[in-house]
Amino acid sequence: MSTTDEELATLFGKVGFDEAKSKEILKNKKVSLSLAQIINEVDADEPLSKSKTALLHNLATLVKGENLPKRELITRAIADERLTTNLQVSEAYKYIKEAKESSTEKDMNARSGVGVVITREQVDQEVAKYISDHKEEIETKRYSCVPALLGNIKALPQLKWASPALFKLVIDEQVLKLLGPKDERDVVKKEKKKKAKQPETATKQSAVTGEVKQRSMFSEGFLGDLHKPGENPQMWPELMKEHLKATGGRVFTRFPPEPNGYLHIGHSKAIMVNFGYAKYHDGVCYLRYDDTNPEAEEEKYFVSIKSMVEWLGFKPWKITYSSDYFDQLYELGERLIQVGKGYICHCTAQEVKLQRGMKEDGTPGGKRFACPHRERPVEESLQEFRNMRDGKYQSGEATLRMKQDLESPSPQMWDLVAYRVLNAPHHRTGDKWKIYPTYDFTHCLVDSFENISHSLCTTEFQLSRESYEWLCDVLHVYRPAQREYGRLNISGTILSKRKIAKLVNEGIVRGWDDPRLFTLEGIKRRGVPPGAILSFINTLGVTTSTTNIQASRFESAVRSYLDVTTPRLMMILDPVLCVIDNVDDTFEEEVAIPYKPGDSKLGNRSLTFTKEFYIDRSDYRDETSKDYFRLAPGQPVGLMKVPFTVSVSSVERDHNGEITKIHVNYDKVEGKPKKPKTYIQWIPKCTKQNSPVHIKETRIHNALFNSENPSSHPDGFTSDINKDSEEVITTAIVEPAFFDIKSRSPLNLPTVNEEFNIKEQPNTPESIRYQALRVGYFCVDKDTKGDKEIILNRIVTLKEDSSKD
Repeated sequence: MSTTDEELATLFGKVGFDEAKSKEILKNKKVSLSLAQIINEVDADEPLSKSKTALLHNLATLVKGENLPKRELITRAIADERLTTNLQVSEAYKYIKEAKESSTEKDMNARSGVGVVITREQVDQEVAKYISDHKEEIETKRYSCVPALLGNIKALPQLKWASPALFKLVIDEQVLKLLGPKDERDVVKKEKKKKAKQPETATKQSAVTGEVKQRSMFSEGFLGDLHKPGENPQMWPELMKEHLKATGGRVFTRFPPEPNGYLHIGHSKAIMVNFGYAKYHDGVCYLRYDDTNPEAEEEKYFVSIKSMVEWLGFKPWKITYSSDYFDQLYELGERLIQVGKGYICHCTAQEVKLQRGMKEDGTPGGKRFACPHRERPVEESLQEFRNMRDGKYQSGEATLRMKQDLESPSPQMWDLVAYRVLNAPHHRTGDKWKIYPTYDFTHCLVDSFENISHSLCTTEFQLSRESYEWLCDVLHVYRPAQREYGRLNISGTILSKRKIAKLVNEGIVRGWDDPRLFTLEGIKRRGVPPGAILSFINTLGVTTSTTNIQASRFESAVRSYLDVTTPRLMMILDPVLCVIDNVDDTFEEEVAIPYKPGDSKLGNRSLTFTKEFYIDRSDYRDETSKDYFRLAPGQPVGLMKVPFTVSVSSVERDHNGEITKIHVNYDKVEGKPKKPKTYIQWIPKCTKQNSPVHIKETRIHNALFNSENPSSHPDGFTSDINKDSEEVITTAIVEPAFFDIKSRSPLNLPTVNEEFNIKEQPNTPESIRYQALRVGYFCVDKDTKGDKEIILNRIVTLKEDSSKD
């Protein structure tokens, strides 16, 4: 029996514990000695799976040196995979401890739930029943009751042996269905405690450059808790040395989009997490196109993805393609077969679904069974795989499947497809390949080839982690660490490529970059600065929970960013001419107006106040009231930065009663002028130097859909379209300084957080932005043609006190 730490570490490594885990176990002498005894009972000739070693370690922590008779019953049950969860091991231990010498394998199996299968369908039904029974309480407490809900449902006797991984997944789905996405009602405002004054903002010092960094989303929460390079466990420890040699101990991440559509707002979080995390830790990030489905991929998507990454301020360390590794992937496909973990299957898609537990009626929860080709000889499968490669099969006639674990509770272990026949030319490899690897085969292996230290993805891939690690281990390659964070969803819109395509094809929107959509191309065209998106994501932080945000909250963040970074101009949507009756035709007064009050960086512009000028039609009323402060008979009004007020003398109208001209007096007085109740915008009709800028179209964008969940409309999401989602105004004018701002754009003004000062490229229409006073924030649209046909998009509205009306 091994007793020294060195001997114990060697024994632990032999069965699959990595070096770091072995060191941790050796800190407790009783546990490590018990584990050694248990391992000897297993009599393993090769490394065990990660799940088995974890269960053996759990048993050792329960035993802790205790002389437990018939303990080998538990050990054997772990080895032959009758016991697959910590709960089963714990129940088996309790039984053996109580029954001692009279323990039997049959009774232990019964006590620990061996052979009891709780399907996803059963969990769905029990959770639905529990939620229905407690519906009123859940609707009152909303998302705050989810932790208690999780604990109570786990304690249900009928779900005792259900896979622990299913509980949160099912509960989250059903609570979301009942309550809808989280909103402001679910934001818990914690009472702020007074803290002792800290010297300075917490900082982090780079291990590589020595640079001191401000705290950020990358140093806290989910991202702050991630492992350091080299700490991710390996079944084959020698591979970690090779990995660290290749990376120099730096963080290596990747952003791996499929080039079969345009990116949306949710992808901006993935881009920021992967590129930002690497940048924060002085590491590198790949842009890797996951181009394994040539039937759906188009050049325009490759171009757009790269453009959006760069627009958000990130530069890929390298741009790679999964297709770069097709030769290596094929070799590993053969190796999978050679090590007995892969086989060629000729079943139909429907037959495979049945094997994986789908019932004849299409519902889950049926008995799983093996493919009839699962045990075919290695050489036969190898030859068939080569036949697939050589084009001897048509699509659907043969697949390479992984030989995993059909008894596992995880669907990701039910013999996934690794390769399929696809007789389609590839945009980079041409007609070379007749077969293409699947995501489940490609993703983890290309991560391994590229020495990724942190494979960061969203939580819908959480179950995939098991198959990800399994495949790397059975192929004896470096195993990257996959870690999952919650995705970003925006309510009140749709992000599905299929549904957006329907909107585009039916002409409901202008295209994939319509400003009403939440594709990144659409958000960019709408005029949202890239720094505003990053700032918004930073405020949300990164956790393992899905973030469901109302569009109004996103717009509020954009508005705050624009408030700091845009100049102010006067813009009138519905102009009406005013004529000053009590001045000469040659009357002029020069007025200096700052582009941004309180901020001298942008300077001033000069505007000439003349006998004729425009105001907005909404700034005049025939009658006044106690809450109306703008122009009306008997009520003078101030014009922005003009020294004196103007007052109404008469009004001209057309035959329909529409006002065509307002005659006013300029109320110039000696001494200090009386301050008016409010000031309104104005634009001179024409001066020697310049004239108003006439806007061909001002596109006012509102929510594209009427509800928070368009997909739930009984007649389909297109029936939820807001008919007023776009209003086009053709009468707007802007003051002449518009052309000065245009010539100086992009202004790239600094923000409070330097991390989000993203420098935009010149000659881009969407970077020409300004705040139209009292109207909203606007940018130039790409449909603009020169200076004569200017088209504007409203980015977001202004927050305005209603009392000003």
